Amino acid sequence: CSDHNTIIARIHRASPEVIQEAIKGSLAVRAEWEQLSFEHRAAVFLKAADLLSTKYRDEVMASTMIGQGKTVFQAEIDAAAEACDFYRFGVKYANDIYAEQPEHHAQYVWNRIEYRSLEGFVAGIPPFNFTAIGANLGATPAIMGNVVLWKPSETAALSNYTVFRALREAGMPDGVVNFVPAHGPVFGDTILSSPDLAAISFTGSTQTFDTLWKGVASNLDKYKTYPRIVGECGGKNFHFVHNTADVANVICGTVRSAFEYQGQKCSACSRLYVPQSIWSEVRDGLVRAIEEIKVGQPEDFTNFMSAVIDERSFDKIASYIEHARNSDEMQVLAGGEVDKSKGYFIQPTLVQTTNPHSKLMVEEIFGPVLTAYVYSDEEWSSVLDLVNSTSPYGLTGSIFAQDRQVIETGLKKLRHAAGNIYVSDFACTTIITINAKSTGSVVGQQPFGGARRSGTNDKAGASSYLARFTSIQSTKECLLYLDDWKYDHMK
Repeated sequence: CSDHNTIIARIHRASPEVIQEAIKGSLAVRAEWEQLSFEHRAAVFLKAADLLSTKYRDEVMASTMIGQGKTVFQAEIDAAAEACDFYRFGVKYANDIYAEQPEHHAQYVWNRIEYRSLEGFVAGIPPFNFTAIGANLGATPAIMGNVVLWKPSETAALSNYTVFRALREAGMPDGVVNFVPAHGPVFGDTILSSPDLAAISFTGSTQTFDTLWKGVASNLDKYKTYPRIVGECGGKNFHFVHNTADVANVICGTVRSAFEYQGQKCSACSRLYVPQSIWSEVRDGLVRAIEEIKVGQPEDFTNFMSAVIDERSFDKIASYIEHARNSDEMQVLAGGEVDKSKGYFIQPTLVQTTNPHSKLMVEEIFGPVLTAYVYSDEEWSSVLDLVNSTSPYGLTGSIFAQDRQVIETGLKKLRHAAGNIYVSDFACTTIITINAKSTGSVVGQQPFGGARRSGTNDKAGASSYLARFTSIQSTKECLLYLDDWKYDHMK
């Protein structure tokens, strides 16, 4: 994405016949894998995590940087950290799930719960933007005894394959996790037509998720079991700023959220609400930061940004910037330059709009474009309603304020506006342990996912995600036998 002339991998797309072979192979080993003791399944994932953080660390980071356009920092927190976290915490959460057993037993009765794998195969369909999501969707359902078909994003295939190699070296048996690069519609049509489809775990566009969901619905009478559908989709994420907020904290957090990894995070801030009284200070600070941001090749460690993922994405983002330039309601305050002569480079862009329902405030762009709306200070409460109702999505958002009443009101009014919400309520910007921007969820700390048109909110990075890939069987064992069919009141 940062250099058209650099080829880092060749991908062989699986045909429908090859995908069917993968389904057949996974089903052949499903029973054996499910019946393997949990500690042995867990050992595979724990070893894979250790391999990713040691032997494969440089390779998985390099493939993420060159293949997906991440800076060294972004690659580190993704491929070399979060991917390992998904496996290690996945084992921990699976152990917690298995330990959850009935607390109450009637006299002469022993109750217990069996957590079975799903009866069929799981289709894992991750996006390009996080190697860790590939690691999670493509393999973690197997912790619960499932078999998985992992279809990587073509623009992240090399980094995902590196993770797959670590799993194989860690002892993942043949057929349990099947790495199946394929053209999206071919893979989708093939799995949707299989009677053995047991679940889909997807991260990507809302439109693609809609297509998969409709495909499941149209094939319901074919399936041996109702497929579980897990999805994390788009977002139109917000930073709401109150006049009691610390301006420096707002500027720094917003720059990072909107522009790191070129705004290609599902959680990236793309709409900003700022009160009139501090707008000039916020605006000038954002413009200065944008002017300082270096954009270039990922191997240059002084760069904050690199290229967007591909030409299709480039053209889409550029069209939004052009729309802003031609609109009477919007003004491009900083950035806006685009160049795809060598790589798909787009400069960080700040737009101001007078219409809070303008196209750039409503639609997901998935690029380094931030649109700001300035409101009258006294209208902050009604603006919270505006934030809640503007977008069909409900993924992430942030509240910047020091007034506890404002924070409480914001959390109540934005209760359903975001699946992950971040609060900054103090003025000390030197405290780096507090994350106020709308990006940066951590496995085991802030489980990630949104509702509304942002997905099913099953929360990757929590036990609730793994619970979607198990089928519970309740067992009641009577320890005292009946010697009469009549109840006492009948005698």
